[in-house]
Amino acid sequence: MPELKTIEVEKTVNSVIKGKEDVVKKVLAAILAGGHILMEDIPGVGKTTLATTFARSMSLDYKRVQFTPDVLPSDILGFSMYNSQTKEFEYRKGAVFCNLFLADEINRTSPKTQSALLEVMEEGTATVDGVTRELPSPFTVIATENPYGSSGTQMLPESQLDRFMICVTMGYPAHEDAVAILKGNASEPVKHIQPCMNVEELTELRGMTKEVFVKDDIYEYIVNLVEETRRNPMFSMGASPRGTIALLKMAKAMAVLEARDYVTAEDVQQVSRATLGHRVKLGQKARAEGVNMDRAIRALLETVKSPRS
Repeated sequence: MPELKTIEVEKTVNSVIKGKEDVVKKVLAAILAGGHILMEDIPGVGKTTLATTFARSMSLDYKRVQFTPDVLPSDILGFSMYNSQTKEFEYRKGAVFCNLFLADEINRTSPKTQSALLEVMEEGTATVDGVTRELPSPFTVIATENPYGSSGTQMLPESQLDRFMICVTMGYPAHEDAVAILKGNASEPVKHIQPCMNVEELTELRGMTKEVFVKDDIYEYIVNLVEETRRNPMFSMGASPRGTIALLKMAKAMAVLEARDYVTAEDVQQVSRATLGHRVKLGQKARAEGVNMDRAIRALLETVKSPRS
């Protein structure tokens, strides 16, 4: 059964990424929901390894671009080159023509190059020289970024942040997990990953995710949560309608991972931080009181009445 494949993928990724089961589950849910993932953390905590492991375990065509200030939009989208033999311009595909595109350290490149991903992430197409081309399906972007303020970084614009379905943080490993990483590092575990899902099975799972049943009171609950971010003084900027849709899609994907065909309020709550945290901004009062985003989202969930499961 296709849904059992998700368990195998989780086990495979967790065998390489130690102690980050919650992050792995949310990334897998975003892939099932057809969304894109932003991973913000300091270098060296396993962000790239996580993306590579997912690509190998799901048999996805995978490409990686290390974003630096000199990376051009043509490196991402492709370009037209003149062929002197045919006397015509020929299109050469860019790196985004794959199933899983890893944009490594996306906030180190120029805004012009970052904006090249806007159409790619929203429409699943790439336009070069006035010609629009479809990207392979399924298509997912996993982008990593160093924390704002790190050397050579700049903040991503809100328009781009909003196109990421979730934003997650790896964090440092616990002591026991750090020891396990050291013990397994010598064998280079990523190279030994065996595929446990193919593209056809992933496509089927995405279709199942879309068909998950949602009661009216869950729809109301999701909208109430997002509307509260717009009127609560704790936030200076609320989530967009795209954030509402992302919250619904992530909740559906979590239901699939829990082997259910219906969404519960707990599914919504479980993905609220990852889905809304990068879409809202803390207000001046919250910052003055030392409230971080985790506490703000928890307070949001406590403020909005939850429907009965």
